[in-house]
Amino acid sequence: MPGMKAAVLVPLYEVDGVLRLIMTRRPVDMRSHPGDVVFPGGMIDHADSGPVDTALREAAEEVGLGRDYVVQILGGLTPVHTRSVTMRIVPVVARVRRPTTLVAQPEEVAAILEPSIDELLDDDRWQTRFWGPGRRMWFYQFPEGVLWGATAIMVRELLGYFRRAES
Repeated sequence: MPGMKAAVLVPLYEVDGVLRLIMTRRPVDMRSHPGDVVFPGGMIDHADSGPVDTALREAAEEVGLGRDYVVQILGGLTPVHTRSVTMRIVPVVARVRRPTTLVAQPEEVAAILEPSIDELLDDDRWQTRFWGPGRRMWFYQFPEGVLWGATAIMVRELLGYFRRAES
C-alpha cells in the first residue's frame, strides 16, 4: 500500500520548570510495530482535515489528551518513512497542558512514557547500531521499552532545535 499517510502528535509540556514529551509503548501483540516506543498517532482518515486533525484525534483516543489540552501547534518536523518504507508519518509538534490523568487505550497503548527533554539531550544515553546494509539507526533504552526507528529520527530532529537554542 505505497503512499499510506499517518500523523503523530509530538506533545511537549512543562511542569516544575522541566520540559517533557508524552510518548507511548505499543503492546507487543500489535500487528505493526509491536512494542515500539512511539508518539500518539495513526493513519490519516478521509474524515480528517489533514495531519494536524489526525494527530489531535489520535492523541485523544490513545492517551486521553483531548484538543482542549492543546495550547499551541508549534509546527511540524520532517515527515519520516517507516522501516517498511510504505508509510509516510507527519510529526505535528504541539505545546500542551498535561491532563491530571492520562488514560491509555489498552488496544494501542501498553505504557505511557514522559521523558524530559534534558534526559533525551544526554547523548551518552543514545546508541547507534547498523540496521540492514549500511543503515545506521538511533536507539534509546527506557525501562518500559526501546525508542528507535522513525520515532527516534523525529526525536533526534526535535532535540536539534533545543541544542541550537542552547548555543
